Amino acid sequence: MVSPPGRPREFDKDTALDAAMALFWRQGYEATSLDDLTRAMGLSRSSFYGSFGSKHDVLLAAIQRYNDSRFALLEQLVAAEPDPGRALRAAVAGISGARGSRDGCFLINSTVELARHDPEVEALSRRHLERLEAFLAGLLARHVGGEAEAMAGRARSLLAIAFGACVMHKAGTASAAIDDLLAAAEPLMR
Repeated sequence: MVSPPGRPREFDKDTALDAAMALFWRQGYEATSLDDLTRAMGLSRSSFYGSFGSKHDVLLAAIQRYNDSRFALLEQLVAAEPDPGRALRAAVAGISGARGSRDGCFLINSTVELARHDPEVEALSRRHLERLEAFLAGLLARHVGGEAEAMAGRARSLLAIAFGACVMHKAGTASAAIDDLLAAAEPLMR
């Protein structure tokens, strides 16, 4: 006799992952209990473990989803701007998130909370930073001429400024002060 198939999954995995990300983003990883997580995701513990494995696995998947979605938005933002200089400025402003929510960047929040003690979070963070740096270096090379590899230092500096602006925005710094910070990065873009 053949066993009946298992119950079909009755939830959308991406929607559940987005709910987990929102909870981690708001509360942080350590402050989020498994009960909080399963409740937010709308899952029983058995469905949670069967689909995602562990709280840590959900966090890693949420960080990767965030990194990929933010990078895709950045690519769209730049693709919509034919002028290389304006595309570069739009990318730096987009990474800074200075006009967005005061929740800050999920990657920055997770990195600050966990990377020192969690090699997997550290690796995800590093890979995304390298991807952003290479992206900015390519934009710089397109704008000022030259090879992307030669632009790595300037791209890294622009990334640091953009992330600094993101943290300042989260801390409640006035928009005008953040605009001044981003304007101070202008010499790196020439």
